Amino acid sequence: MPPVLTARPTVPASRRPPSPRGEGLPKRVRGTLRHAAPALLGYLAVRLLALAVLIRWTHLKGHGVWPLLATGWDSRWYLGIADDGYGFEPELDPGPDFGPGASVGPRNLAFFPLYPALVKAVAAVTPGSRASVGLVLAVLCSLLAAWGIFAVGDRLYGRRVGTVLAVLWGSLPVAAVQWMGYTESLFTALAAWALYAAMDRRWAWAAGLAVAAGLTRPTGIAVAAAVTVAGLLAARRGSRPALAAALVAPLGWLGYVGWVGLHLGRWDGYFAVQKAWSNEWDGGSVTLRKLRVHLVYAEEPKLFLVMVSLVLIVSAALFALCLADRQPVLLLVFSGVLLLVVLGSGGVYFPRARFLMPGFPLLLPLALAICRARRHAAALVLVGAALSSAWLGGHMLLVWHGPP
Repeated sequence: MPPVLTARPTVPASRRPPSPRGEGLPKRVRGTLRHAAPALLGYLAVRLLALAVLIRWTHLKGHGVWPLLATGWDSRWYLGIADDGYGFEPELDPGPDFGPGASVGPRNLAFFPLYPALVKAVAAVTPGSRASVGLVLAVLCSLLAAWGIFAVGDRLYGRRVGTVLAVLWGSLPVAAVQWMGYTESLFTALAAWALYAAMDRRWAWAAGLAVAAGLTRPTGIAVAAAVTVAGLLAARRGSRPALAAALVAPLGWLGYVGWVGLHLGRWDGYFAVQKAWSNEWDGGSVTLRKLRVHLVYAEEPKLFLVMVSLVLIVSAALFALCLADRQPVLLLVFSGVLLLVVLGSGGVYFPRARFLMPGFPLLLPLALAICRARRHAAALVLVGAALSSAWLGGHMLLVWHGPP
């Protein structure tokens, strides 16, 4: 019978990567990389398979894969910010189910600044275009994200679960976005390592990474909430660094939202910009209505929108399983706030599976179930997930006529 895997608050020394006292930082990093190597290699294998499928698909359609990944849709907004700052607006096809209303200011104020700032800074000291730099940054950040996801799973349940968790994250239906000029990989890397640092009581790192996540995406509020709650709980036991982290964690998100308000001369400036994108929080009524439309009433349902709908339903069910598994509070807070923001939004529907992609703790129940299964069954599930992700990624980028 396979062993029953249960959560543990700390990892025995035999499970941790070697880190003898007195070692230099490079040697410790090499040790932790060796420990995470199966997860990173598994993640790379899944994404390279998807890339090979996408290259072949684009060739058959007479397209190039580089423009598709580096300059499509939201990538152009980020590149515009990197080139010209806030105020630039690229000419974009609005796509289905997308119709921003009257603007109160530059619409690119809806895009948080860290990723375009990194693109601009790195492009200033490296050869190649900013589009190429943005794509390379996304790929490198996806590896950092897979490493951080492995670290969280390894700390809770051991190396095998951490490895499966990273591979599952790379096999999501919309995982193609991880290797595009988008912010999801950067945000997931910051979120994963912030959560890991908070679990390891490295409060300065947790706070700094939470601030950076809050400057990357609107859902950075979920990372800030998780670190703040964890810090306050630790502060009750007398930890001053934890209290400081709890206070600092939201400053990235609050700082950008506050700056937009000052820039536009109104306290709700950022939310007014989001409203111009037809994006308001309504408690989930639009989500429920869209679910009924795409899963019940549509005469010719679009595959991509059906997939998005199923991702939303499965994510809510997985969160219930996370509650039943009694995951650490900071993981539950992160996943819960992320779901609250995405499912409660009254805005555009089609990118919501992408918005939920950083919620890797939701995959922990699946990773545990796969690790409890027989090896051939586990291998079959993982291979099936990788193949379906590769095909759905191609469909999303080449068949679905709209943003991912």
